Amino acid sequence: MQLIRRIALVLGASLALATGAIAQQQFVNVLTGGQSGVYYPLGVALSQIYAKAIPNVRSTAQVTKASAENLNLLQAGRGELALALGDAFYIGVASRILIFGLAATSLNLILGFGGMVSFGHAAFVGVGAYAAGILMQNGIHSAGLALLLALVAAAVLALLIGAISLRTRGVYFIMITLAFAQMLYYLMVSLKTYAIPAIGLVLVLSVGVFLAVQRLLNAPFGHALQAIRENEARMLAIGFAVYRFKLMAFTLAGALAGLAGALLANQSGFVSPSMMQWSESGMLMVMVILGGVGHLYGGLVGAVVFLLLEELLSAYTIHWQLGLGAVLLAVVLMAPNGLLSLRLGRKSP
Repeated sequence: MQLIRRIALVLGASLALATGAIAQQQFVNVLTGGQSGVYYPLGVALSQIYAKAIPNVRSTAQVTKASAENLNLLQAGRGELALALGDAFYIGVASRILIFGLAATSLNLILGFGGMVSFGHAAFVGVGAYAAGILMQNGIHSAGLALLLALVAAAVLALLIGAISLRTRGVYFIMITLAFAQMLYYLMVSLKTYAIPAIGLVLVLSVGVFLAVQRLLNAPFGHALQAIRENEARMLAIGFAVYRFKLMAFTLAGALAGLAGALLANQSGFVSPSMMQWSESGMLMVMVILGGVGHLYGGLVGAVVFLLLEELLSAYTIHWQLGLGAVLLAVVLMAPNGLLSLRLGRKSP
């Protein structure tokens, strides 16, 4: 129940921060109870992510009387907010958004920043899910060990697939990644399914991964990867090991997708080969396109839009994909660089 109240408070405070009702430092204080709270560093990190992703977020210096009143109302209504938002359905939706946001961000790392169009990315999500599922099915319930195994298994698979696939270019690269993913899908079809318990690490791990990817993209490795995307021939000419950089990025993206797969398996309590289908890779790509290819938080924003539209439209019709397709078409026509480009433009992370 305490975890439910904490997640509900995060959702309510995030909504208040995004709409400008409270300021950034107030958001941190609401979540953590001040600098003495054990969750204070996590609250600061989460507020920094919001500050970069949402233009409306106000800093501490912009605190007004109105925002102070909103803060008092939010703190006074902590119990009511938790009860109102504490339903398992809403927590499940929020968890799926974070998990698919993480998976889409891992794809965006190679698609948006590395220029590698992969239609087999869901294979790494599935491998991570199966790694966690097999461990727990055999009586090993350590969340840390399951997540570590998922990272390693997906990274090794991505290293092997990347070592072969990255020797090709263009449509050949797309098709070979798709072929590998389909091979894994049919392999897993022949295996039994796994039902596993859920864990509550989604929020902490998602924040950590987003911050780590941000630092990576602003490091020399990230700058080199983006330069390779813009002009691979020139980077080769000046002496950069292009293949090695791309293989490292591909492996890292696969590892992060595996982590998302392990979290998804624990959140849903079930693993099946359908997680590896090519349509799942296409769904991740749609999320990245919606949010913004090459924007750090494009995958997360795309996951929010995609999954919320799925929940809303599916309540009215079984053909919810038609409405989603219309939204995607509108985004491609009006904001070719994704929703984030409407406010942020195409900035470096």
